[in-house]
Amino acid sequence: MSLGKEYLTTTIKRLRYYKDLGEKTFEQLDEKDLHYFPTSESNSIAIIVQHLAGNMLSRFTNFLTEDGEKDWRQRDDEFEVHNYSKQQVIELWNKGWECCFHALESLTENDLETIIYIRKEPLTVIDAINRQLAHYPYHIGQIVYIGRMIKNTDWKNLSIPKGHSLQYNTGEHLKDPAKKY
Repeated sequence: MSLGKEYLTTTIKRLRYYKDLGEKTFEQLDEKDLHYFPTSESNSIAIIVQHLAGNMLSRFTNFLTEDGEKDWRQRDDEFEVHNYSKQQVIELWNKGWECCFHALESLTENDLETIIYIRKEPLTVIDAINRQLAHYPYHIGQIVYIGRMIKNTDWKNLSIPKGHSLQYNTGEHLKDPAKKY
């Protein structure tokens, strides 16, 4: 596999992993949890999802042919409370990801050095993708962290729990697949 094809494949794989982390968090939460604000100056999970979806739709709609900051995007509104239901939050989440993956899956390695624009700043496609590859996991980490705060001791770990690295590294998790590490 060429380096360009490998880059696109692994980028999509990594983004799907982070999307899955967000979804595993949503599964553990009630509707009210999505609207919990850890502090008065922080964002709820619903607001983070609104922002991610807005960003994805803006960045990846007509990815190669239009500036990634669309005139129709209402970024400030992404940070306002909309009291969406859990289903609406998940639909918004999926709409953003569908746009993102559609654009990325349509790229060829010949596109990677193409210059595109985000807020009139010229970037190679690789740089623009890397920018989003840093941005989205940053916010998904916030989603997971807020979910973990809400659930506290009822949180189901999404990776290796504290104190279980040795069991995981020695393959203990393979002996009991029902046990979550």
